[in-house]
Amino acid sequence: MAEKGKIYLIDVTNRDGVQTSRILLPKLSKTMLNLYLDEMGVYQSEIGFPTLKHEVNYINANLDLAELGAFKRIHLEGWARAIPEDVELVFKNCPKIKHLNLSVSTSEIMIQGKFQGRKTFNDIVKGMYEAVKLAKELGAETVGFNAEDASRTELSRLIEFILAGKEAGGDRFRYCDTVGCEDPITIYERIHTLALATQIPIEMHCHNDLGMAEAVSVAGAQGTVEAGVDSFINTTVNGYGERAGNADLVSTILALKFSHGLKEKCPIDNHINLKLAWKIAKYASYAFNIPIPINQPGVGANAFAHESGIHADGVLKDRANYELYSPEDVGRGEPELLETGRIITTGEYGGIKGFRYVYSKLGIEFPDDNEARKILELVQYANLHTQKPLTDDELRFIATYPEIVRQILTVTP
Repeated sequence: MAEKGKIYLIDVTNRDGVQTSRILLPKLSKTMLNLYLDEMGVYQSEIGFPTLKHEVNYINANLDLAELGAFKRIHLEGWARAIPEDVELVFKNCPKIKHLNLSVSTSEIMIQGKFQGRKTFNDIVKGMYEAVKLAKELGAETVGFNAEDASRTELSRLIEFILAGKEAGGDRFRYCDTVGCEDPITIYERIHTLALATQIPIEMHCHNDLGMAEAVSVAGAQGTVEAGVDSFINTTVNGYGERAGNADLVSTILALKFSHGLKEKCPIDNHINLKLAWKIAKYASYAFNIPIPINQPGVGANAFAHESGIHADGVLKDRANYELYSPEDVGRGEPELLETGRIITTGEYGGIKGFRYVYSKLGIEFPDDNEARKILELVQYANLHTQKPLTDDELRFIATYPEIVRQILTVTP
C-alpha cells in the first residue's frame, strides 16, 4: 500500500471570496486576512488577480511584506487564466510573484457554451501547457493548473489534461467543482482514480450549491492521500464565495481534526493553529460586513449554546457529553469587554491629540507630533478606504509598515 500523503490548506478568500456578489473587501482588509491566515498556519493564500490593474499595488505590497519577513510561512499566490498572454502580464505587473494558479474550462458544456466553436479540448490542453511552461520560465516557483468544471469533465480528458500540465512543469492540479454538483462518494472515486493515474498533488476546489462543500472537499482529499500523494483543500473564511459559497475554512479544519473517520485517515498539515479560528472568522465578518450565521460550526453564536434540560444538565456535568470540541479549541471562551464610558477614536477626521491617545493605549508612542502626523495621515486615508472604524490590529499594522500601507492604499486609474 502506498504511503499516505498529507492535507494542506489553500485559502482563496482574497480571490474567490471577494467574487461574492454585492460585497466589497478593501485591499487593507485583504492584507490583514493574509497576515491572519499566515498566523493560523495556512499553507497558501490566493491573494488576488495580478492581471487586474487595481490589484497590482496591493499584491506587490504584500510581496514586499514577505521580503520584509512579515509572513512566517505562507505562500502568496496569484490567479490568472491559463493562457500565455495572462502569464506575461502577471510578471510584467508583479515581477516578484513566485506562486501562480492558472485556470481554464475543461468540460464540453463550458467549451461549447463559453468558447462557442473558437476552441476545442485539444486547444485548451495546448494553451494550458504553454502557459504553465512560460510561468516556470519566467520565475514561478510553483504553478497549479486548474480544470474549471472538472466535475463535468470526463476522467479520460482530465488525465490527459493533468499529464500535460505535469509535463510542462506544473506542481499541482486543481479539481474545480465549479457548480457544486459533486457528492462525497463520487468525488472520492474520481479523485482517487486521478491521483493513482497521475501521481501529482491535487487541489480540491468545491462550491456549496448542494450544501456539501466541506464534505466533498475532505472526501476528495481522502481519495488523494490514500493514493500516496498530497492534497490541498481550497477554503474561504466563513465560506464566502460565488453563489452559495465555498468550503468554509474553520469547518474544514474541524472535520479533519475531529471526525472519527477522518482524523486518522487524513493527516492535516501540523502547522494549522485552530485557536486562531474565532479571530479570523470575526475579522472577516467585520471586514465583509456579513454576520456569521448563528449556527456556524465553531464560530457561530450558538456553536456552544445549550438550553434544553437534558443537554444543559449533561454539559454542565461534563462538556464532552454534548460538545465534540471545546470553545477553547477554536479560540473562544474569554470574555470580550465592551467600553461603555468615554471613547476616543481616530480615523478620517481625527486630530493629532486623539490620534496619539489612541496609539498610546496600544502601547505605541511617537517621538514628536511631526512623526505622528505622518501616520495620522495614513490612518485617515485607511479609514476612508475601508469605510469602517479601523481595528487595533489595522492601526498597529499602519504604524509598523507605513510605506507598505501607502502602496496598498494607492490605486491609479
